[in-house]
Amino acid sequence: MSDKESPIKYFLSGGFGGICTVVAGHPLDTIKVRLQTMPVVGPNVVPLYSGTIDCARKTVTKEGIRGLYKGMGAPLCGVAPIFAISFYGFGLGKQLIKKTDDEQLSALKLFYAGAFSGIFTTIIMAPGERIKCLLQIQHADAKPKYKGPVDCVKQLYREGGIRSIFKGTCATLLRDIPASGMYFMTYECLKRWMTPEGEKLGILPTILAGGSAGIANWIVGVPPDVLKSRLQSAPEGTFKRGIRDVFIDLMKNEGPRALYKGCAPVMLRAFPANAACFLGFELAMNFLNIVLPNI
Repeated sequence: MSDKESPIKYFLSGGFGGICTVVAGHPLDTIKVRLQTMPVVGPNVVPLYSGTIDCARKTVTKEGIRGLYKGMGAPLCGVAPIFAISFYGFGLGKQLIKKTDDEQLSALKLFYAGAFSGIFTTIIMAPGERIKCLLQIQHADAKPKYKGPVDCVKQLYREGGIRSIFKGTCATLLRDIPASGMYFMTYECLKRWMTPEGEKLGILPTILAGGSAGIANWIVGVPPDVLKSRLQSAPEGTFKRGIRDVFIDLMKNEGPRALYKGCAPVMLRAFPANAACFLGFELAMNFLNIVLPNI
């Protein structure tokens, strides 16, 4: 990713990379949310899902393959601008941090630039995540409350106004600022390390660096993501003080290990989904550099 690429190319390439991410990773994201939000049961009661494989099997058995893609409409609609803004925010963050045009940023400065990009995406990410979570926790053996993303937005607005749609915004920021820093820092550092000076970035280094960036992103992001999913999928009025109440309730009833619920599908998803993202980004950027060299 060149520091001198135009904002238009950042937007277009980042958007295409984001679409690749959703298509590659949404099934495991659905499993992650279902594991994170399944009801807490007593010591002698069998839980709804025993793990990642069990959740996937039950979902496909009851709802078919399409069940794994529930709620994909919301992230697909928002993912192009989200990733476009994210990649643009990272590029802008690098430019703000740089003292000279040819300065090679340290890992820490790359982290700061990546964290800066996390702020940019929240206004789109928060409502999209809210809708996605509510649709993903709807199971086949119960009458669905929401018919789809549009119906979900209408009902949320009717029940709690615009604040209900944006519920979990602070929780999204708490997840995305540090996670985005790790994401872009890891990709840039590994890409730099695996590509000899003067040579073009190859497909394999892109896949390895992109997939590793996804793993690094979620190592930091899983605990706040669990809190965010709980908050955004809870009935209105459940957690009056927001993420603080979610954290207190989770620690009291389930303990610290609950902060890593859904970690297995997250990590299984992280490598291929983010490898697809950065591969899509780099391919789109190379294509645009060929067909639109002067933009």
